[in-house]
Amino acid sequence: MSTTTAPAPYRIQGRTGEWEVVIGLEVHAQVASQAKLFSGASTAFGAGPNEHVSLVDAAFPGMLPVINRFCVEQAVRTGLGLRARINLKSRFDRKNYFYPDLPAGYQISQYKDPVVGEGELEVTRDDGSTFKVGIERLHLEQDAGKSLHDQDPNWTYVDLNRAGVALMEIVSRPDLRSPEEAAAYVKTLRQLVRYLGTCDGDMEKGNLRADVNVSVRKPGGPLGARCEIKNVNSMRFIQQAIAYEARRQVEILEDGGSIDQETRLYDPIRGETRSMRSKEEAHDYRYFPDPDLLPLELDPDWVRAIEATLPELPDAKRSRLMRQYGLSAYDATVLVSDPERAAFFETAAKGRDPKLVVNWVSNDLVGRLSGEGKDIADSPIPPEHIGELVQLIEEGVISSKIAKTVFDRMWAGEGAPRAIVDRHGLVQVTDTGLIEAAVERLIAAHPDKAEAVKAKPQAIGWFVGQVMKETGGKANPAAVNDILKAKLGV
Repeated sequence: MSTTTAPAPYRIQGRTGEWEVVIGLEVHAQVASQAKLFSGASTAFGAGPNEHVSLVDAAFPGMLPVINRFCVEQAVRTGLGLRARINLKSRFDRKNYFYPDLPAGYQISQYKDPVVGEGELEVTRDDGSTFKVGIERLHLEQDAGKSLHDQDPNWTYVDLNRAGVALMEIVSRPDLRSPEEAAAYVKTLRQLVRYLGTCDGDMEKGNLRADVNVSVRKPGGPLGARCEIKNVNSMRFIQQAIAYEARRQVEILEDGGSIDQETRLYDPIRGETRSMRSKEEAHDYRYFPDPDLLPLELDPDWVRAIEATLPELPDAKRSRLMRQYGLSAYDATVLVSDPERAAFFETAAKGRDPKLVVNWVSNDLVGRLSGEGKDIADSPIPPEHIGELVQLIEEGVISSKIAKTVFDRMWAGEGAPRAIVDRHGLVQVTDTGLIEAAVERLIAAHPDKAEAVKAKPQAIGWFVGQVMKETGGKANPAAVNDILKAKLGV
């Protein structure tokens, strides 16, 4: 079973003693939907500039937003996965600010009345232990477009394909206390939305990105002024940004300065954060209810129907894999990290040794796939063939060493493992007579090494290797060891 422990303290040693870092995250997850939040324009990635822009997205005069029901369903589904309160009544507000890629001059978002309220996420560390992070809210909002500064030395271009795409902003409480825990939180959240099918979690495309709020304080002291680091799009950068920013704040405070509440950007090339703008408060955005959208009212039966369709979630799946298959917390965590990998394992493990299957899936198969930049969905070897390979090992038809050769041929597309073994004559040699004859020949040819084994039993490994070489790697290793020990008297 996994263990639930309090977040481990992360301390920064300064001239005046230790400092504690306090972290909260606002994760922007792009809703998995074929259409935008308030228009029917496509959300497909990779189109040419401004090819997926409706008149609503471009904020042409007289255009009115129409809520996308499916995007609301996806937000509710995510809220249920977070064990959060679903607010049956919510509303959309206008968040007013100017930016070149925000055509209307305001963003339609949710402020005081979000669709999802307080919840909780159980976060899993790499070692399988867990801790809990409070969720303050999840609200829906439309994304802005994208400013392109590298297309021309004199001009900035604007691409509005992303404008109007639905985002879920998931706001945590300041419950995180280290860079590692922040990365583990985002990793767990990413895993959850992928299981739910509400966001693909592709950080490279910007479909999931985090605004990281960092402050420091003396252990147990009051919360300090926080700085927000915008749009961090990798687990590694999240950790680096927090470590740098926390150290920067400590140095300022220990020099007698104060922390300005501001928005900053992380520069991964220089490994530092830099000031972007002063941090706005809610009143700076002049929020008010959007006059073009009615309050959102959800039918309780509709919410219950969504809840009934939820899949088995990662923490429940992890516990079941450990219980049902006897897997370690680490192995179960690795499998659950990818829903397709977990499904692959369960198909392969039917009637097989699960611990042997998980080694072949997580090490050999995933290692080979990663080396070629592929996911488990792209595997040229189906799960049934991994299961059959394990069965051949269990039956003693092939050894683990021969299995590596069979695996290579499976990867090359030669078909099922049993057929490969038969076609290439890879059946393990279990005839003790043949093995015994090979052992006797080797002992007779190398009496000095035989005597050395009697003085140093570990030296028997040389004979094992020679027998395996003589039999083309097909001899049963256990039988080889038993016969050698008997013949050499060790």
